[in-house]
Amino acid sequence: MSKRIFIDTNVMLDLLGERKPFYESIAKIASLGEKEVLTLVVSPISYATLNYFLSKFENSKKAREKLRKFNVISEICSLDAQTIEKGLNSSFKDFEDALQYFSAIESGCELIITRNGKDFKKSLLPVMSPDEFLNSLVKK
Repeated sequence: MSKRIFIDTNVMLDLLGERKPFYESIAKIASLGEKEVLTLVVSPISYATLNYFLSKFENSKKAREKLRKFNVISEICSLDAQTIEKGLNSSFKDFEDALQYFSAIESGCELIITRNGKDFKKSLLPVMSPDEFLNSLVKK
């Protein structure tokens, strides 16, 4: 069974938006997901957010195609009433981050990949940037 990692929205945007200088690291992680070395888990919220941002910079058809391709190599976690309740009652400052965190927990993820580690100070899961995660793989 492959390691389950939760991909935060900002990192997903780095990948699909090919944002420099962040693209290369997340592209390597996505490649590991494609090869089924890792299981990439994302929230349905990320899809909505990414569609919005990508459509601002390229046509909506191209944005949706990128999302479809990413969907093939990732797993979408569930976001239900229980997750919403946990997020509403959490001490996370940002509600969206709380939803991402509890979605990661409920879907059995082992860590969270984000460029905004400070947003997950309350996390019981390890939180790493894409570069930190790739470096951790090299050390093993």
